[in-house]
Amino acid sequence: MKPSGKDVDPQDRAFGQRVQRFRKERGRTQAEFAASLGKTSSWLSQVERGVQPVQRMDLLQQIADELGVSVQHLRPSVPADGPSQPLTARALSNDLDETRRLLSGHPALRTLLATPDDSGPSRALALLQSDVDDLWDLTHAGQLAQVSTLAVELLPELERSVRTDSGEYQDALYLLLSRAYQALSAAFVRQDEADAAWVAADRAILAAERSGDPLHVCASVFRMVQAFIRLRSLGQAEHAARTAIDALGEQGSQSPESLSVLGSLHLALALVRARASARTEAKEEIAKARAIAAQLGENRNDFNLEFGPVNVEIQAVSTAVDLGDAGEALDIGLTIDATELSPERQGRLLMDLGRAHAQRRHGGEALRCLQDAEAIAPEIIQTHQAARAAIRELVLVAGPNASHELLELAERAAALD
Repeated sequence: MKPSGKDVDPQDRAFGQRVQRFRKERGRTQAEFAASLGKTSSWLSQVERGVQPVQRMDLLQQIADELGVSVQHLRPSVPADGPSQPLTARALSNDLDETRRLLSGHPALRTLLATPDDSGPSRALALLQSDVDDLWDLTHAGQLAQVSTLAVELLPELERSVRTDSGEYQDALYLLLSRAYQALSAAFVRQDEADAAWVAADRAILAAERSGDPLHVCASVFRMVQAFIRLRSLGQAEHAARTAIDALGEQGSQSPESLSVLGSLHLALALVRARASARTEAKEEIAKARAIAAQLGENRNDFNLEFGPVNVEIQAVSTAVDLGDAGEALDIGLTIDATELSPERQGRLLMDLGRAHAQRRHGGEALRCLQDAEAIAPEIIQTHQAARAAIRELVLVAGPNASHELLELAERAAALD
């Protein structure tokens, strides 16, 4: 429910006044500016009057970008004593903010500037490996706040270790560093922080190369492709995926690990094709991945890619939904048993089934799938634009008959902002 004029938060009113002032200074009408945001004039009018709070960080950034100002110009930093009603926790910061700040600098500068005696000893390799394994477990479980807490401690230690150990463990340390950055890239994609995911994937590629493990380089490229897809940079995503696929094809390895990476890259390329509405090419990539999964004959988790027959079918559902083939998506998806896969994969399947039901105007079934997805992997509903679009469509179709459950889901997902 929107606040009445008397109940408007002073911060929201001040924010709206700044938006209005910057908009007018740039000679843009409400209708023109609202259209550039994909919103209605009525919505923008409410924002400028402070009636409609803007709490999602991605939307706040979009408004700032359109006005050519920083976010701080629109929403100054909260003072030390805090306002009476600050923004929600998600609006002020994401779970991975501390890790994002860490990526913004060089995590090993002190080591580079120190004498060898100043750097301090590293922990045993087995303990570092255990922490990297935990980082991946937390990422797969969607516990992103814990991911950030662990990463902020672990990354500088790994970066220091690879620079201070010049002996037999250096390659293994570089591999751990690559795996840690791969986990962070995957986590940033889930948080819809695609630019940070790109940075993490790039660092993972470099560390993997220095470790001497080319398959981990290719697995890191997969993470970069996912970041490019979230950035809607489909040309870059296609180039990165195709380059790795071609290189793996020339190598000709039939090891399970190599096949897992190759199959995952075909799935990523299928998503790129689907987002570009290239129906035939998308289905061709799914078919190639399906053949590789059949060759493997089992669900594996090499390089934390979770590649195998079940994951291929989950991606086939997603591809079909992206192409508007809701019937095909439901035919495939309702036969999948994903209970052995991570919460992220299970949540993704349920989200895509919800989208498929929404396309078919199956309101009750769509709501149930989306609620189940939220229960398993909340960030999928909170950060994935496709999920928010499906929820928004359900609300519009239901109109005044929208259920209390649907409206609550829409509010949690900020689908109507």
